Formats: sequence, C-alpha cells, structure tokens
Amino acid sequence: MAANKNALIRYKTIDNCLRNNYKQWTLNDLIEACSNALYEYEGKDVNVSKRTVQLDIQLMRSDKLGYNAPIEVYNKKYYRYTEEEYSIMNIPVTDNDVKVMSEAIAVLRQFKDFSLFKEMDGVLQRLEDSVHSSQKDHQSIIHLDKNDRLKGLQYLDELYQAILKKVVVKLNYKSFKAKESSEITFHPYILKEYNNRWFIIGKRTGANGISNLALDRIISIDYDLKTAYLDQGFDPDTFYKDAIGVTVNQGERASNIKIWIDKSNAPYVITKPLHHSQTIDHQYLDGSIDINIKVKINYELERLILGFGECMKVIQPERLKKRLNYKLRTALALYNTNEHA
Repeated sequence: MAANKNALIRYKTIDNCLRNNYKQWTLNDLIEACSNALYEYEGKDVNVSKRTVQLDIQLMRSDKLGYNAPIEVYNKKYYRYTEEEYSIMNIPVTDNDVKVMSEAIAVLRQFKDFSLFKEMDGVLQRLEDSVHSSQKDHQSIIHLDKNDRLKGLQYLDELYQAILKKVVVKLNYKSFKAKESSEITFHPYILKEYNNRWFIIGKRTGANGISNLALDRIISIDYDLKTAYLDQGFDPDTFYKDAIGVTVNQGERASNIKIWIDKSNAPYVITKPLHHSQTIDHQYLDGSIDINIKVKINYELERLILGFGECMKVIQPERLKKRLNYKLRTALALYNTNEHA
C-alpha cells in the first residue's frame, strides 16, 4: 500500500476518534486505533510509531492539507476537537479544487477507448456530476490534440487486451499502397501514438524484424488462439532510442545529423529538441545555430525537417541533404506551374 494512502487512513482514523466525545483519547489510544485500521486494510500488523501520529496531528492542524483541524490537548494528556461538529470529511471543496478536478476528468476522458479507463466511467461520471453544479460555465483550460474522426480507434481496446494477454491476432489490413486488403498474422507488443495517429508494433508472421501497422488501415480484427505467441522480450525504449516517429530502419545504424536553424526558430528548437540526443554544435552571432542529433534516417525525420521550410537546413550527411533538396525542388516545381490550379 502506498505511503500516502496509509497517511490518509491514519488521518481518517484520528478524525473518527476525535469526533467520538464519549471517550477520552490519549496519544497511545490514537496510535492503537491507527494500527488497527491499517491492519484491517492490509491484513497484516503495521507498527505505527508515536512520532508518526504526532506528525499526523501536526499536519491536520496546519493548512498544508487544507484541514486546519482544531485539535487541542486538555488535562495534559487527552486529545479532542474544540469544535464539536468539526470533521476533516466536512472540508468544503474550493473553486480551485473543482477546476483542477474538471481538468483531470477532461484528461482522463481522452483515453475513453481503453477498457482500463472504461472501468472508471462510473467514478468519472460521479465526479462530473458533483462539479457540474458549481462549474456550469466552466470552459476547459487543457485542450489535448485529438482527432475523434480518425478511423481505427475502435480497435484500441481490442489490441490492448491482446497485448496484455499475449494473444496473436489476425488483421484484415489494407495499406495505403495496396489495392486490396490482406490478412496478416500479427504478434502485438505495444501500442504507439505519434502525430495524433495510433500504431500497433509487433512481429508480423513472414516478415523480418519488427513491424508497425496503422490502426486506421485495419478493416477487422480476429483472435488467433491456435498460433503460439512469440514473446521476444521487446523493449520499446531501446527499439525507439535512435528514432523519431514509429518507423525504424532496423538494418542501419544511427547517423550523426548536423542541421542549421535560423535565429527565429533557434529558441524553439533549443527548448523543444528534435530528439533527446540533440546537442548545440555552434551558435552564430546572428542568433542562428547548428545542432547535432544522432538518429536513424526515416520518413518522419524528413517530414519534421521539411515542416520548418526555409528556417532549417541539413548540413550533413550528404545523402539526407540531397534527398531533401530533391523534395524541395519538386515542391517548388509544383508552385511554378498552373497544373492542378
């Protein structure tokens, strides 16, 4: 049991004791009551120290927990509330508390497609009901980037369960390049979100290495209980250490990539690195910078760099520089013609 949960049980126990005016409560009585309460929750003996309960009482008296409990010692040995109707359970929820809970609910609602969070639906609904009356005109402060119209989100929970239970799945899948869909036997390892799209990462029967499949290209899913699940001890942190996005060129090593960034975007890239390996190689007098990152070259890296347009230039390696040069010239040619106008 977490230490903070133990503390909450002790606070509640002390509160219950001090609300009982038919008994005089010594410090030893409160220690025994807390020990008994923790035994009921954990099913084992828990030795609550004198110092622990003294600190609990001190915290309950203070405003650190928002209690400001009116606890006094009388006759030099007994503890009680000076206000008969007081209880820490009666502490009103502040407007700020309500706002914080509202935002927490909004964040949790983003994961509504997972059964793990569906089990919290009742809790979230009760929270929403309780904060609604005092926050009728409250507008969300936290707004997460999401696309509710994205296809394939209905498969999130099914794939999550397959990973959890280590079950092979048969996917009816149609890639962007394929004319027809095909059946894929897949051993799922993790679900990964990138750029507001979801992917299933795992081992594809008949393919070498690790594969990634976009959920929005899945047509249907079926469990394959006859095929043995290939558990290869996949470590996502290691696998994606040298990559941006979801595509990992498994046959090559990470490249040292040097990029120039203009002065207007330099602060942005410094505070929000392109990759965790990013280092600043040189700072120019005009405010522009050269950075180095060590990653495997892939589609997502190219898209990221191209997204900065004229504000970013690859200095090395030469092959990446030439590839982006070609793409930019092709894009420029589109703007220099009336075709598709």
